[in-house]
Amino acid sequence: MEIEIQSEEELDNYTICHRCHTLHRNKVLADGTKALCTECGAVLYQKNRALIKNGLALSISGLIFFALANLFPLIKVQLVSEEQSISVLSMLFGLIDGGYYIVGFFVGFLVFVFPLMVFMIYFVLFLALRLRKGRELSRDLLILLAFVLPWNMSDIFLISILVALVKLFGMLEVQMGVSFWNFIAFVALDLYMTRNIHIGELWELRDEVYRRKQQ
Repeated sequence: MEIEIQSEEELDNYTICHRCHTLHRNKVLADGTKALCTECGAVLYQKNRALIKNGLALSISGLIFFALANLFPLIKVQLVSEEQSISVLSMLFGLIDGGYYIVGFFVGFLVFVFPLMVFMIYFVLFLALRLRKGRELSRDLLILLAFVLPWNMSDIFLISILVALVKLFGMLEVQMGVSFWNFIAFVALDLYMTRNIHIGELWELRDEVYRRKQQ
């Protein structure tokens, strides 16, 4: 079915599927329902009045998990009588001390700076929406979030840690630190929010919040 759009203003009435890029006309949804793509079944947007409250709670939880994941050792390695603790920050500093400045720079941003930025943006954004303040700030945060999200590689970093642990188990005595479990919880929360809260939905939520404020 071909859709003819007469002006740029009409684009606000359509949504493009983020998975298969099929164009759909927006429809008004009842609270607690979702709009699915007619081609691939992906969630296009949803109506959830509790999204602000839930998003704020999830972002605070993510920041707590992130802090605990970086304050304590991820793993402890026992070699003969010598024990060594390894944390995210110690690995980054180890790369820099070893002269791998470019690698350390990119790893630092991909597994530390950008994941932290994502949850800080979520926190400030949902707080602004909850208070119905910072209209321009929320717009800038959504633009920044769209740029930062693709660079968040915390899940890839976790997979690389698990692969390394499989190899270490056969050679050394390895103990999981408290940060390891907090890092897993952080990545799980990060994946959940990324898959269930879409940028387009946040834009629509923002418009609705500030529209209600003006009325």
